[in-house]
Amino acid sequence: MTILLVLLSIAILVLLIVWAKLNPFLAFIISSISAGLLLGLPADQIAGSIQSGMGNLLGDLVIVIVMGAMLGKLVAESGAAQKIAGFLMGIFGEKNITWAMSITGLVVGIPLFYNVGFVLLVPLAFTVAYQYKISAVYVGIPLLAALSVTHGFLPPHPSPAALVAQFDANMGLTLFYGFLIAIPTIIIAGPIFAKTLKNVHANPLSTFQAEIRPESELPDTFNSFFTALLPVFLLVSTTALNLNIEPESSLGPIIRFIANPGIVMLISVLVATYTLGLKRGFKMTQLMDIYTIATKDIAMILLIVAGAGALKQIFTDTGVSQVIADGLSTWDIPPLLLAWIITAIIRVCVGSATVAGLTTAGIIAPLVTTMNVDPNLLVLSIGAGSLMFSHFNDGGFWMYKEFFNVSIKDTIKTWSLMETLVAIIGLIGVLILDVFV
Repeated sequence: MTILLVLLSIAILVLLIVWAKLNPFLAFIISSISAGLLLGLPADQIAGSIQSGMGNLLGDLVIVIVMGAMLGKLVAESGAAQKIAGFLMGIFGEKNITWAMSITGLVVGIPLFYNVGFVLLVPLAFTVAYQYKISAVYVGIPLLAALSVTHGFLPPHPSPAALVAQFDANMGLTLFYGFLIAIPTIIIAGPIFAKTLKNVHANPLSTFQAEIRPESELPDTFNSFFTALLPVFLLVSTTALNLNIEPESSLGPIIRFIANPGIVMLISVLVATYTLGLKRGFKMTQLMDIYTIATKDIAMILLIVAGAGALKQIFTDTGVSQVIADGLSTWDIPPLLLAWIITAIIRVCVGSATVAGLTTAGIIAPLVTTMNVDPNLLVLSIGAGSLMFSHFNDGGFWMYKEFFNVSIKDTIKTWSLMETLVAIIGLIGVLILDVFV
């Protein structure tokens, strides 16, 4: 009966988003209240539970997500993203153009939120396709595969960062494992899959052609790569040091302080403010305006994350999460696979990768302790499931269709299939990694 009530709560969430077209944040709050009432939480405790869940989750994430948005916006506005793309194109050339686009998507996609990366890089892909007289879909799919993988697998993107916080995982280890899985996933869903798309016709609208900056206005190559990838360098290096340093070492507290994801992002933004901003002639007021716009861009993401925290807290306070975990522990399905299946189902129903991932996290969080699941791999399993089969209820589906100006049929054959490949290959990578870690 308990599981049926949980399913009813999730059904309410899905219907509010898909059928009633309600904003996901409002849908989360309403479904949280509904879940509390259905599951027997006293009415006077529901509001407190919702507030607690929102505060606990956002407390871990606000710095990471906001600083990530600021860094990504500056990477875009400074021309660093264009410099990275141009440099990689120069190395790989026309013959290996899909590999160049995949690496561009991976490198630039790490600091950029998905929608920003899409809008910034897809017009560059159109320019490349026009220059070499080849299909824009053939050039664009490898780029978008890489952007999708960074969005679903790699902190500091909102969903994986939120999952790290919910499961008390290690962000550095999650990032390291994420890279191990991301690279083969991007290769298969990107350049290899793109070979089947050379004849797919696309006629990108002139509105979406990139405004290419003169080379003289771009930062140098080292500055562009170093600044964009600084969060990765800091997270991976401090995690490695943490694993190898003696517990009683006096450097331990300092390394752990720097390793905190919020501190990593703060350091990265401060460095970028100088290297991509002040050093290149930007005024401080200009930079602060860029950062203000960046925070406006991700305000709704923060609210959706907060709403997911509210629903998770309702499940926790009613004891439902533990009941479900106990029930699932008797299923003869590996927990990592189970997490992927639940997430994929919610993703197909709701459309939002972030909503799917965070909803699943609230349901299966107790599995981390009751079934001895590696929390870092659980983050990646859910991240992979959250990208399953993007279709009509996903904004990304329509962005792709309109930017590339292709038919619904070709959108499903290219975009939807690419997203499905990413989800399935990502799961396979998680299961393989689970054998060794």
